[in-house]
Amino acid sequence: MTLQSWLQIAFFIIVLLLLVKPLGIFMAKVYEGKRSFLSPVIAPLERGLYRLAGIDQAEEMDWKAYALTMLIFNLIGFVFVYLLQRMQGFLPLNPQGLGAVAPDLALNTAVSFISNTNWQNYGGESTMSTLTQMVGLTVQNFVSAATGMAILVAFIRGLTRHNTRLLGNFWVDMTRSTLYILLPMSIVLAVMLVSQGVVQTFSTSIDAQLIQPQHTGLTTQTIAVGPAASQIAIKQLGTNGGGFFNANSAHPLENPTPLSNFVEMLSIVLIPGALCYTFGKMVGDTRQGWAILAAMTVVLVGLIVVTDWAEQRGNPLLTQLGINQTASAIQSGGNMEGKEVRFGVVNSAIWATATTAASNGSVNAMHDSFTPLGGLVPLMMMMFGEVIFGGVGSGLYGMLVFVILAVFVAGLMVGRTPEYLGKKIEAYEMKMASLLILIMPLTVLALTAVAVSVSAGQSAVLNPGPHGFSEILYAFASQGNNNGSAFAGLNGNGPFYNLTGALAMLISRYWLAIPTLALAGSLVVKKKVPTGTGTLSTTSLLFIVWLIGIVVLVGALNFVPALALGPIIEHIIMIGN
Repeated sequence: MTLQSWLQIAFFIIVLLLLVKPLGIFMAKVYEGKRSFLSPVIAPLERGLYRLAGIDQAEEMDWKAYALTMLIFNLIGFVFVYLLQRMQGFLPLNPQGLGAVAPDLALNTAVSFISNTNWQNYGGESTMSTLTQMVGLTVQNFVSAATGMAILVAFIRGLTRHNTRLLGNFWVDMTRSTLYILLPMSIVLAVMLVSQGVVQTFSTSIDAQLIQPQHTGLTTQTIAVGPAASQIAIKQLGTNGGGFFNANSAHPLENPTPLSNFVEMLSIVLIPGALCYTFGKMVGDTRQGWAILAAMTVVLVGLIVVTDWAEQRGNPLLTQLGINQTASAIQSGGNMEGKEVRFGVVNSAIWATATTAASNGSVNAMHDSFTPLGGLVPLMMMMFGEVIFGGVGSGLYGMLVFVILAVFVAGLMVGRTPEYLGKKIEAYEMKMASLLILIMPLTVLALTAVAVSVSAGQSAVLNPGPHGFSEILYAFASQGNNNGSAFAGLNGNGPFYNLTGALAMLISRYWLAIPTLALAGSLVVKKKVPTGTGTLSTTSLLFIVWLIGIVVLVGALNFVPALALGPIIEHIIMIGN
């Protein structure tokens, strides 16, 4: 690794950590219903929306009502996005005259966007009309992110309240997440991106004069444009990840400059990181939030370093051919295949690790072109269960489940009843935690096994051997963790992968959200147990290390055999040639 790599990684982490506390404090005020600097502007709008929808913001729900309300709202969103795609050929704001999206692709896309996955088996500029992109996909970027944040807040109330069944109001939590947090931040980021050259227009294309006309006689090139900046801002802040253009954040009209690249990378992990501090404020002990953030940051930094090291070493097959891949004054060095020259190896490594850590899925480089060990890291990040930062809301409530597991195992080892934040962890809580931890690997591994066993799954693979297996495994790991990034090299736009992918996304979003709310419902009725001398500290360095070990161990036990068939054996073959 170069000095420049270390400096850029350090700068990224330092800026992130500096922003965590102020944003975390602000979000805690929002969810606790306290006055903030945005209240004079947004509070009247919030109250107006409640009156219009007939919602009593003082009326709270138990976990079952909260879950049912969330499911109904998401179902309505699914039906709307699906029908919008199927009918876009007859609707306005479609100057390109794009026709209806195929049923299986429309199903996959609708599930993808309501579940905060944004897996895309299509090219945005050539498939979706301006209306579909704006009214369907961008709107879901907001409300799917707000749904995850609402579930997290309900879970936190389950830990802080006692002797009650009420977890809050889903409509209020989702509305506040959207109006006070996601919308203002997206407006600021969109304006910043426009200043860097990201397009935001109702025009669908422009004709550019070629500097070097082709021998065919062509002198102009038609370039697709559209209202991109508004969608890109929320795709990053809401850990959505879907690109307006097919090339995603590698596209120069989505991510034109090193500054836009840094701000977009920071946006991916900003809200998930700040929510850790919000959690600490809401439970009355900010050390709890810092401890969780510390565990997340250690894993993130460690795997960024691994990715950058693997990519800086370059391709050993090219080294054997005598090609110089060493960084120097005249070249950036390393494995530059599939990477943008304006970003280089280190920014591609940071983005690839952060986007899979945070359940975002946007890419500024082709993960399929990474070295086997470099590509192994994004896979591992997703296989940890998207709890290293993770999606907005969903990442932290997933990590809190691992905290409960860590407390339970530690309690068994010392012969004490496990407790977390004054709540005893008993049989029911561990059943729900076990479901949350096991559903994802069962889904990913089962669907991967099916795909490699049937002709419909095999025929879509464009690369043979271990790399082809990695592409299938990555696809289901991505959809099965609501990430949305892809290895590519896999023709996912067919009935088999559209339908199995939709199944993976539905399971990973809702079969985890419901047990999470059930766990919150179990915790909120419990009495608060006073802290004693024998209470396990969940803010110590020892517990942080223990938590990291639990997360890594569970991921390793579930997925190392599958990884051995893909990137690990591919690396062995590569260095052996």
